Amino acid sequence: MCSGLALIYGLRRVVNFAHGSLYMLGAYIGYSVAAQSNFWLALIVAPAVMAVLGVVIDRWGFRLLQDRDPLTVVLVTFGGLLVIEDFVQTVWGKNNLSVATPQALAFSVDLLGTPVPAYRIGVIVVGAAVALGLTLWLRHSRMGLFVRAASTDPVTTAMQGVHTDALSALVVGLGTALAGLAGVVAAPFLSLSPSMSSDVIIDSFVVVVVGGLGSLAGAFIAALVLVLGMVQALGAVWLPDTSALLPFVLMVAILIWKPAGFAGSRT
Repeated sequence: MCSGLALIYGLRRVVNFAHGSLYMLGAYIGYSVAAQSNFWLALIVAPAVMAVLGVVIDRWGFRLLQDRDPLTVVLVTFGGLLVIEDFVQTVWGKNNLSVATPQALAFSVDLLGTPVPAYRIGVIVVGAAVALGLTLWLRHSRMGLFVRAASTDPVTTAMQGVHTDALSALVVGLGTALAGLAGVVAAPFLSLSPSMSSDVIIDSFVVVVVGGLGSLAGAFIAALVLVLGMVQALGAVWLPDTSALLPFVLMVAILIWKPAGFAGSRT
């Protein structure tokens, strides 16, 4: 979820408040595919559909917003969030829905005497695979080199012959697909509802801001260790009454200490 948000900002410089609704839409598409076929097909179809939607959004939305003032961007993307939420309510209704855990992972694994659902371990594996795949793509491929160059200086990159608009469409499509993938992966252990977008977008923005806008490495560090990992886990044990506030306190502290975020704005 956060890697998609960081990718989109890194290239388009658009703070996408509708990203949470894209996550929600991916979850609902996955629900429909899983109901008609199986969960594994949903893992493929939903991100593919969201990738196509991301390209459309980039062409008719983000490309036009790139040079606008931040308030305009916030208003337009927030409006997009409301449109997608209304679309979901119209198609799937307002009732909570659920996706069954795939049978292949419907068991528990004993880790140091504690039973852990195998599906949760599978989620960790998916997250690690996304991190590794994005790292290899950005660091060891020609297209990844173009993405890193365009995120640093799009004008100079375009002068070198790179079609930055097509590159941005690819990156926004990938970022949107990752949001859809996150929605499908989360569906078996979260209740699907039109309000689920607001539940995740706040944490996602905290992670991306703490890690550094546009920085994938910073987003992964912040998500796994600083914000949604150790801080909330330790806070739930030692400060249960205020654990929900700790990520925001950390965000304020990081921004005071280092306004560009933990890892700066590098991709």
